[in-house]
Amino acid sequence: MDTLTSFEEYWSQSQAQISALWFIANIIFTGIEAFILKLVYVNFGNTLSNRNYFGKTFPLIAMTTMLIITIVKSSLALSLGLVGALSIIRFRAAIKEPEELAYLFIAISIGLGFGANQGVITTIALAMILALIVVTRKSSVIGDDSNNLYLTIQSDSPSDLSIDMIITILEQYCKKVDLKRLDESHQKLEGSFMVEFENHNQMLECKNELLKLNDNLVCTFLDNKKIY
Repeated sequence: MDTLTSFEEYWSQSQAQISALWFIANIIFTGIEAFILKLVYVNFGNTLSNRNYFGKTFPLIAMTTMLIITIVKSSLALSLGLVGALSIIRFRAAIKEPEELAYLFIAISIGLGFGANQGVITTIALAMILALIVVTRKSSVIGDDSNNLYLTIQSDSPSDLSIDMIITILEQYCKKVDLKRLDESHQKLEGSFMVEFENHNQMLECKNELLKLNDNLVCTFLDNKKIY
């Protein structure tokens, strides 16, 4: 009986109260720092995907993680329940590049840090990580004045389209063509290239010729900071 009473006392003591003021402050700072992470990703990332679109998920992921950790840490019962919930959840988003996964982990870490009331440590660590990203990225582009662009080509009806046809057109208009990734099936074709043009007119002519290949074909040209 004494053991049961002690367990009930421990269980009741594990239900910690959450300060509304601290929660509001933490979730605001979580959103701000996740937004800063998004800006760094958009301006200094190297991924071929639409960085602005993908970066919009960072505040949502960070703030949701912060909410979960704040609630779970206040209750032993919720902590045990979370273990069961996570066992049936599967993350099925198509993460095609390691850099995308790295930024997702940073966003989750922001939420974890503020959810655990470790805001100062989280802010310091984030500042150091972002500074390293910016310095590394800037040092990699010093002296690089080439006209290299990322080209992504997608089509949901590739029955009358082949990668050879695409490369043939690219070689006509580009100084340099380098295939980076190719995903091809009966339902979809997606290719990513590093291309270099003499001028913007060549880029526009190349785009027009590519669009003639397929009515559902989508071309996206990207440099380090913009989407054309």
